[in-house]
Amino acid sequence: MSKSGSITAAGQNLWAKVPKANSELFALTYGSLITELIRDYDQNIPEINNQLDRIGYSIGVRCIDELFAKSEVNGVQIPSCRELRETAEVVAKIGFRMFLGVSCDVGKLTEKSFSLYLSENPLSIFVELPQNEVGVDGSSSHGPDWTQLKYSNVYCGVIRGALEQVNLKVECEFVGDMLQGDDVNEIKVEVKEVIADGAGEDYQEE
Repeated sequence: MSKSGSITAAGQNLWAKVPKANSELFALTYGSLITELIRDYDQNIPEINNQLDRIGYSIGVRCIDELFAKSEVNGVQIPSCRELRETAEVVAKIGFRMFLGVSCDVGKLTEKSFSLYLSENPLSIFVELPQNEVGVDGSSSHGPDWTQLKYSNVYCGVIRGALEQVNLKVECEFVGDMLQGDDVNEIKVEVKEVIADGAGEDYQEE
């Protein structure tokens, strides 16, 4: 079996062995969180995006420990991730699969960045974003610009928090969102710093 195939199989094995949450309840609970943030931050879209990232970061810090613990208990081997391609595959095929039951595709891989593509997004089922308000003269009103809302931005925080625990400081950004009319959900992940020594050659600074 290829390395990519073994990573995919590891993600499927872990998903099969962990407790499952009801996907509809999960999506509705997340929607309630978004509603609360919109109310608490007075429809300040940039701040809502920032709060979702912060919440996700805290989750990601804990997720990495659970991933390693569950893999050890269930005899699933997690690759060492000494190359960026391998790291991307583990995030896409094991992380997303174990915690959400979906897999991502990896693309646009460079020495310092990659993109994750989600054809399915468990957070966005039942969701339809508000339309921007338009004045009587056809001009945009002064209300919130809903096109700037990154509804699933919690994913970016989770990825940041998890990878920081394995010594990679990254920046994550939603660059494609099907809720905003894009063809696919795309998260760009860019490595900014290797926090500790001992990383693979692909991670070393020039």
